[in-house]
Amino acid sequence: MTERLYHQAAAAFEAARRVAVLPPGHRARRLHGHGFKARVLAELPPAWGGFDGAETEALAAALGDSVEALDYTDLNERLAVPTDEHLAAWVQRQLERRHALPGIVQIGIQSTAEQGVELRLDADRAGTKIRCAHVWRRFRFEAAHRLVNVAPDHQCGRMHGHGFEVILHAEQALAPESGALHSAVAHLGIDYDQLAALWAPLHAELDHGCLNDLPGLENPTSELLAAWIWQRLKPRLPALSLVSVYETATAGCQYDGQDYRIWKEMRFEAALRLAQAPAGDPRRRLHGHSYLLRLHLSAPLDAVLGWTIDYGDVKALFKPVYARLDHHELNALTGLSDPSSARLAGWLREAIADVLPQADRLELCERPGCGVLLCWGTNRGANRAAAALPL
Repeated sequence: MTERLYHQAAAAFEAARRVAVLPPGHRARRLHGHGFKARVLAELPPAWGGFDGAETEALAAALGDSVEALDYTDLNERLAVPTDEHLAAWVQRQLERRHALPGIVQIGIQSTAEQGVELRLDADRAGTKIRCAHVWRRFRFEAAHRLVNVAPDHQCGRMHGHGFEVILHAEQALAPESGALHSAVAHLGIDYDQLAALWAPLHAELDHGCLNDLPGLENPTSELLAAWIWQRLKPRLPALSLVSVYETATAGCQYDGQDYRIWKEMRFEAALRLAQAPAGDPRRRLHGHSYLLRLHLSAPLDAVLGWTIDYGDVKALFKPVYARLDHHELNALTGLSDPSSARLAGWLREAIADVLPQADRLELCERPGCGVLLCWGTNRGANRAAAALPL
């Protein structure tokens, strides 16, 4: 069983751009602007940033410094073709040149709340090489459903509804052999529109309807819905790599054609001191965070119930651990005298090992987009270095 720990950070910037390589008449050829978000995921050496617990803030500071030159600028003055993936590559170069940032495994640019790209990187003796560009776009539909095989007293057996969100993920082509970004014909304005065009007929079927009435969705769990979408889109989009379905704002699942993963999101309020911080550092004082925790679990699909694990069961099984965290001082927890995000993630893994053995990943953020991602397990996707959910 291999364990991998990644630190992540996010930074925002406002900028204008034109993407002139797109076809004539495309709206993105005009001067326009976005509130961008940049994200970095890195496998950092212990105590990078000065001491154990300093990594997240040091990473956030490096990313913020790297994108500062883009804030309130015309991106065409910095990049000839300022697509999201070229912006991500530019940020990668800044992090390596200005901060000698080690262990970068992923750089992301989110240009709107509905779309973005993640560059996944490999490091070797020749340096860092882009392995692939992972493009995603988010869609929403409103629908009713009920689960037909649950126990009679289960709330999901009653007809109810959700504002579902679906994210389609696709792998962007890279230039042969070089690992460089592909030529202009594969830029992201086209890819986002392609995903929207492919989604449109499915939206017409799903939106403002009852999912149980659709052939193949007689028992419309999140897992079966993700597989239903995959089966309809994969033949038309060979680059499709993942379908994410949010059933609620705090729970959802992913399907990649073979494996299912669900996640359950929780928040807790806690206080802490970082004892290894130097004298005078405010992190040595008692302070606190509103933590975001996402537990990710993988399991085979139950042939009768149509799900891997009940979201409600995950919440109930985690409740005793949650009670020890929420509105408490973390330093007082047994085995957690110095609760950096990395140590807290490790503590959480041990705390859930017996009650949630299907867990193979957890994401812990002390501030929006800033925290750690701990991966373990034997599932083929368990150690994929990808923060599961867009910002």
